[in-house]
Amino acid sequence: MAENQAQAGWGAEMNAEEHIGTYDAFIKGSKWGIVGLVVLLVLMATFLL
Repeated sequence: MAENQAQAGWGAEMNAEEHIGTYDAFIKGSKWGIVGLVVLLVLMATFLL
């Protein structure tokens, strides 16, 4: 039901499942990229300062 409401303004040419899958992959990659950068910064602060 929520997907139908979210897709109400989308054009017929858009593939909603592919769009949502791509968005989820982007969020997951961003999250793990940020976690990796935080770990790197903590390690740099520990060993270089």
